Amino acid sequence: MDRELLKPGCSVALHKYSNALVDVLPPEADSTIQMLRADEKPDVSYADIGGLDMQKQEVREAVELPLTHGELYQQIGIDPPRGVLMYGPPGCGKTMLAKAVAAHTTASFIRVVGSEFVQKYLGEGPRMVRDVFRLAKENSPSIIFIDEIDAIATKRFDAQTGADREVQRILLELLNQMDGFDQSTNVKVIMATNRQDTLDPALLRPGRLDRKIEFPMPDRRQKRLIFSTITAKMNLSDEVDMEDFVARPDKVSGADINAICQEAGMHAVRENRYVVLTKDFDKAYKSVIKKDQNDFEFYK
Repeated sequence: MDRELLKPGCSVALHKYSNALVDVLPPEADSTIQMLRADEKPDVSYADIGGLDMQKQEVREAVELPLTHGELYQQIGIDPPRGVLMYGPPGCGKTMLAKAVAAHTTASFIRVVGSEFVQKYLGEGPRMVRDVFRLAKENSPSIIFIDEIDAIATKRFDAQTGADREVQRILLELLNQMDGFDQSTNVKVIMATNRQDTLDPALLRPGRLDRKIEFPMPDRRQKRLIFSTITAKMNLSDEVDMEDFVARPDKVSGADINAICQEAGMHAVRENRYVVLTKDFDKAYKSVIKKDQNDFEFYK
């Protein structure tokens, strides 16, 4: 047994009868926490994301630049952002941009969903939060991406049930970890949510989440960029003019535009054609964007 591994606070295995030291146990970690290896990272690039130029720039400045050129912040004399919050209606590119960040950096990437922290037994959720940050520190530089953070970080209230109190304890542990890790560890946190208005103010304060990046519904220019990015890989007829669909007043997200293009391709496949026509896009637009659909009042 290597005596160098014997340090204060480590876990050890003892012999059943003689209490002799047998082995040094590895640090406690949750097996459900998965860290993406280099060959498992998403193959999404920034070029695959249409529009969102300002959002791309802010994320790269807050996450990529401190990991690749941290000396710039030291020379200026400022601390790099600790965390980034991406918020906006569903389907506007938050998760996709996080995948692009993972693909463009050599840092370890840990992705968890907020609801995964809510466990069956008391104390399991806060322990899982500690394990996530411990794993990130051990494999720094690293990026922690927590999707749907509103599952555990809503505004605190007088909890009446044990489940509510446990969720609030998870939030307290997350706040402690966001304050506790050192800037020199090269651990960056990205959080995404559709409900920024429900988050606890303690999490949103500068020093924990320094950057808040909004992902609004795309305007006409953003629609044009998204359509051109997606249709660049498609075999379109010369008669197809995407400007007609860009100019339509319906509120559509990036996910809706992608669904329209995919559905148009499916119409061409059904008719055994290798070229997508304008009528395919018309049918797809009507099927995806229904005139009687309700707007996302929930996210306004």
